[in-house]
Amino acid sequence: MNKAELIDAIAQDANLTKADAGKALDAFINNVKGAIKKEERVALVGFGSWTVSERAERTGRNPQTGKTITIPAKKVVKFRPGAELK
Repeated sequence: MNKAELIDAIAQDANLTKADAGKALDAFINNVKGAIKKEERVALVGFGSWTVSERAERTGRNPQTGKTITIPAKKVVKFRPGAELK
């Protein structure tokens, strides 16, 4: 399902216009992004939660040359599905 199909489904299920459903979806996405940027946990009971975690620096290998490289530490977003979604 892509974004347009999701908007259509939301509009039909919630008895909204496609424009209103699109605005609602965009608002949801923007609020989740904002919370993640602040490194806050976003939890939707039954669906799942998004958290930000730190990935440590590690060594890797360049597949073309075989040379060992250092992959820097970074923050990553993780999604953990809720019980109903599992």
